[in-house]
Amino acid sequence: MRTVDELAAEVDGLRGKRVLVRSDLNVPLAERDGGREITDDGRIRASLPTWQRLLDEGARVVVCAHLGRPKGAPEERYSLAPVAERVRELLPGVTVRFATDTVGESAQEQAAALADGELLLLENLRFEPGETSKDDDERGRFARDLADLASAYVGDGFGAVHRKHASVYDVPRHLPSAAGGLVLAEVEVLRRLTQDPARPYVVVLGGSKVSDKLGVIDALLGTADRILVGGGMVFTFLAAQGHDVGTSLLEADQLDTVRGYLATAAERGVDVVLPTDVVAATAFSADAEHGVVAADAIPADRMGLDIGPESATAFAAALADAGTVFWNGPMGVFEMAPYAAGTRAVAEALAGSSAFSVVGGGDSAAAVRSLGLSEDDFGHISTGGGASLEYLQGDELPGLQALEG
Repeated sequence: MRTVDELAAEVDGLRGKRVLVRSDLNVPLAERDGGREITDDGRIRASLPTWQRLLDEGARVVVCAHLGRPKGAPEERYSLAPVAERVRELLPGVTVRFATDTVGESAQEQAAALADGELLLLENLRFEPGETSKDDDERGRFARDLADLASAYVGDGFGAVHRKHASVYDVPRHLPSAAGGLVLAEVEVLRRLTQDPARPYVVVLGGSKVSDKLGVIDALLGTADRILVGGGMVFTFLAAQGHDVGTSLLEADQLDTVRGYLATAAERGVDVVLPTDVVAATAFSADAEHGVVAADAIPADRMGLDIGPESATAFAAALADAGTVFWNGPMGVFEMAPYAAGTRAVAEALAGSSAFSVVGGGDSAAAVRSLGLSEDDFGHISTGGGASLEYLQGDELPGLQALEG
């Protein structure tokens, strides 16, 4: 993939040039005091180095991104306006403009008004149906409108490179383009996980559903030495072993698949570590009655919401000798204090480890920050949950293909 340096050489310098940057600004928002507040700005901060590099070169930076899943039309709750405010706070001294549309009158006027070293954030890309359209012509038309706002393109939204969307896949066909620093760093890290990783290679998988991670589990059974399973997905594993899981999250249609995974792991010598105890509650609530129970004896009227203390100790021990660790998905509902201990135990074990550790985006990255741990204690905090998983399972990622073309 071409770098920003190579792009600058191709276009005879970036000063005075409008550069369209596809970033990943899909941050979590919460309703507070009648407004919307960003609860984790990690993806914004991860985007700053590429923007700053372009601004320092005198480029006129036009940033495009999505937030949430609007259905091709404006929705106030998905506006990027709060993101623009946060960007202004993070880039003091830089003029940060915000367009109230994506390729319409506001975007065109604001882009035309940019001076060297200024930044414009466009409104949510997914307010336009052409961004996510399956129709190549519709998507292509929107891509051309986006491309008309600039004279060069930098793809830096790693969290979206697994999507065949206009801003990710089609725009690079219309402009001189390069991969941003964030994308290049993410790809380099993922290559370290797939090409001769330091061993033991330990993978920690959590989150809600087994079905979200079918492909990556398949792939990891061929590369990992040890797989630790927690989060909501673990109850499908426990049920596959014949245990009752009460009212816990269960994907009954995946039981046979999970049994196949366990059999394959045994054949290949991959150690699959499951919890021996869980924190089970009477309801999905921080205020619900809850307590620690054996993983094979969850009461019929309770749901598991975190791994238990015995399991947390065992998981930490299973990470102690690791050479490489990939962690994707929390061990429990860490947003609720009674069910955060398992996730904290894994995060602290990784923070204190000498292993090359990769926190695989999404909720895992948010958990690290919400628990007050330093990002510097981890090898890499990824911005791409789904994109990271698809890379690890060997899928072609459209956004990377476009930048390689």
